[in-house]
Amino acid sequence: METVPKAELHVHLEGTAPPELVQHMATRNGLPFPSRMLGADGRFRYSDFLDFLRTYDLAASVIRTAEDYRDITYEYLCDCGREGAIYVELTASPDHARLVGLTDEEHLNGIAQGIDDARRDCGIEGRILISAVKHFGVEQALRVARHAAERPHPYVVGFSMAGDEATPAAEFAEPFAIAAAAGLGCTVHAGEWAGPESVRSALTLPITRIDHGIRAIEDPELVKELAARELVLDCCPTSNVILGVYDSYEEHPLPRLLDAGVKLTLGSDDPPYFGATIGGEYTVCVERMGLSEDDLRDITRTAIEAAFCDDDLKARLRDSLQNAQHQDRT
Repeated sequence: METVPKAELHVHLEGTAPPELVQHMATRNGLPFPSRMLGADGRFRYSDFLDFLRTYDLAASVIRTAEDYRDITYEYLCDCGREGAIYVELTASPDHARLVGLTDEEHLNGIAQGIDDARRDCGIEGRILISAVKHFGVEQALRVARHAAERPHPYVVGFSMAGDEATPAAEFAEPFAIAAAAGLGCTVHAGEWAGPESVRSALTLPITRIDHGIRAIEDPELVKELAARELVLDCCPTSNVILGVYDSYEEHPLPRLLDAGVKLTLGSDDPPYFGATIGGEYTVCVERMGLSEDDLRDITRTAIEAAFCDDDLKARLRDSLQNAQHQDRT
């Protein structure tokens, strides 16, 4: 798997910071380290999905400056590059940045600097998805969408929505319409904790991808529709297993979705919370789910085609994948 180029479309930037970096930022910013976040093993701790969201928000609260966002971005992208990743779309939350007093410009400039520095030092490319948080409400999602639409940034290529799935995605039709009209690619979290009905609600939005979406497997007609519409599911197997959506990798529906013709990609979601990496997700698919290295190359190819970046960058990514495959065969 080390030689298979990887591309990741589903990872939350604030959720990539490991405990030691969170602690470093807290110290640098003169903040007390929120020790309740960590278990005896030094890893993030939480009891269930909603408690995970609380822990996530607590860790994100110490990220206070553009320098913090630069460091998080740079360290994560370089880690991915060392595992053979060539492209990552980072889901960034202006809501979290705004809560700690950062302007949208400071937030994005910090991330952009991290992307530039990682490209220079590690040869990996990155772009940004601006994410609204569902449980912050429709009005806040509208603010995020309008700002992204009215103030375009060269590295912001998409609009996403994460958070608690209890509210139907269809209620957020207006912010998604604003983002799509501005030319941003659109994706939404669905079919993780809520069942296939949440995926059906997501299909009313102008999306080409769904984050997770794996519980669509519970509705065979919905699976057929996803395949027919060529909607891409950005799947995170380790996240799903660690959080208890499925009891094991062997029970995860990813192989069945692939067999049914559904297009999908791999993501690490919130890596240090789950002990995941993008390289690890590719490895799990071979060692625990029965996929081949050719399957993994197809998954990377799907990610490149489904990415929201510009056509010139996609062409370079295709070349990287093709060159790596040619080297493997010689």
